[in-house]
Amino acid sequence: MKTEEFNYHLPKELIAQRPLPVRHASRLLVFDRTTGKITHSRFSEILQFLREGDLLVINKTRVFPGRLFARKDTGGKVEVLLLKRLSNLRWEVLVGGKRIQIGKRLTFPKNILGEIVEVLEGSKRIIEFNQPVDDVLDQIGEMPLPPYIRERLQDPERYQTVFSQLMGSAAAPTAGLHFTNELIEGLKTHGIEFAEITLHVGLDTFAPVTEEKVEEHKIHTEWCQIDKEAAEKINQAKLNGQRVIAVGTTSVRTLESAADKEGVKPISGPTGLFIYPGYHFKVVDCMVTNFHLPQSTLLMLVSAFMGRDNAMRCYEEAIQDRYRFYSFGDAMLIL
Repeated sequence: MKTEEFNYHLPKELIAQRPLPVRHASRLLVFDRTTGKITHSRFSEILQFLREGDLLVINKTRVFPGRLFARKDTGGKVEVLLLKRLSNLRWEVLVGGKRIQIGKRLTFPKNILGEIVEVLEGSKRIIEFNQPVDDVLDQIGEMPLPPYIRERLQDPERYQTVFSQLMGSAAAPTAGLHFTNELIEGLKTHGIEFAEITLHVGLDTFAPVTEEKVEEHKIHTEWCQIDKEAAEKINQAKLNGQRVIAVGTTSVRTLESAADKEGVKPISGPTGLFIYPGYHFKVVDCMVTNFHLPQSTLLMLVSAFMGRDNAMRCYEEAIQDRYRFYSFGDAMLIL
């Protein structure tokens, strides 16, 4: 399968640069896989497409403010983007310069020191701090917005979902950004159920596939968790004939990583599951998702769920109808 099959042209003005004033005011493109019908709606009206007993599976990860600025020994400044905490003191990072090699020392605000202890591919490095930085990131760090967002975010909480709890992501699970507490309470009132899982999103999620063939791509790993309570709730929903609706590709990846012939099992650890057309879904019945970058693994996952031709048709119609794309953009509901 050629990577080029997942390419499309998006006018730059359709890349959403800021969130809407009200989260659930975003548009919602609804695709019915049985009929092939496309319906245009608003996220605030999602209830009309749901059934009593539907189980929405949400990702409760929280984005850490991992964009840091440091000073080199020579006095120059360098940007450091935290990607993943490896231990109490060590982090995998991106640094703004390939000349930052092993042994280089960096000074961060509040007299925090860091030393490059390993060089990875490209601009990735392993840095070791002289003290844990988790508790001071709110003071020394900024929210790490995706590279296609050029405007500064006025309220950092708008890049968090309302159900975010566990700090650990370098990027937001963007399908969840459309939910408000008001909308959630309204859905619960009408018999919609919720289950919480966790997947800590890595920045590699935005990287396009560069291999000519999809099958040759080595996908990044991300840490995920489903506890016993959530697994039992999901399995019971399947036994009862209720639909399991994954909110976001992160929830899809987590659910499918935890699935076997007997259902969903509790898991905690890294997943390297790569979902692309030809994959057989074991758990997910429906999906809420945003519009993703061309040639990305996320678009391939969505194409596996709804069919590549259907995905391209929906994207083409969304572009023609001037939907907003990517992290702060509009949403899709795939039934």
